[in-house]
Amino acid sequence: MDFYLTALLQGLCFAGIALGIYISMKIFNIPDITTDGSYTLGGVVTALLLTHQQPVYIVLPAVILAGALAGAITGLIHTRLKVHPLLSGILVTYSLYSINLTLMGRSNIPLIGVKSLFDKLHLMVDPNQNTGVILLLIVLLITLLIGYLLKTDFGLAMRATGNSETMIRALGVNTNNMKIAGLALANGLIALSGYLMTQFQGFADINMGIGIVITGLGSVIIAETIINWLRITSAWLSLVLVIAGAIAFQMVLAITLSIGVDANLLKLVTAVFVLLIVSLPRLSFSRNS
Repeated sequence: MDFYLTALLQGLCFAGIALGIYISMKIFNIPDITTDGSYTLGGVVTALLLTHQQPVYIVLPAVILAGALAGAITGLIHTRLKVHPLLSGILVTYSLYSINLTLMGRSNIPLIGVKSLFDKLHLMVDPNQNTGVILLLIVLLITLLIGYLLKTDFGLAMRATGNSETMIRALGVNTNNMKIAGLALANGLIALSGYLMTQFQGFADINMGIGIVITGLGSVIIAETIINWLRITSAWLSLVLVIAGAIAFQMVLAITLSIGVDANLLKLVTAVFVLLIVSLPRLSFSRNS
């Protein structure tokens, strides 16, 4: 049971990553690899500020701003210097490794004796339930804000930039600025995941972001497959499915561990699961044809 509870809580922590990658890859059609660096940056800033006894209302905005700055730099390199977005993200992530290590001064910062967000807010008596409720409220708030943003004129311009850049540019929208803003927003959300996970696990590590983009991609792929399968057009429902995809991705790992599969095979099992989810609609279509 502990496997599933931990998977649920981790899935909620990773909701920001899933939403961030959804914005960059599905709305803007930009393969952004800044994720690995901005996620770690969020964790590093969180650990540093908490160990210096900074209040939560200072830590959270600082984390989001730090992640947004990383995303904006990727956007600037891509739009102003005309560097491929994939390479832009790789360069920024590569640079962030050194920046994060310099900020930390060591490879790991434990939060021993430091009160986290989950310690300061007491909504439930049971610690796990308290953590779950806090994470649910945060994820719900994020979903509402992003859903509302996508319905505004700015949000519609964002979506149009990804769908038809030439058309929206002809209407007078600066698509370069839209891309920069979109990547800043995406990486701000990803840094938020680093903020939550660092407090959930009780430490920040320089290697915590390595390969984390796969978690977000898997979550988005699961959600996108269901969205296409059911032909969903609602932005709100799409966001909910992305978050559900993040939880499902972690649940697969929990099921794998609970049935006694070797931990060395976790990534293989996860890859097979994502492959099945992606292939199922195509297999059904082929059978019907």
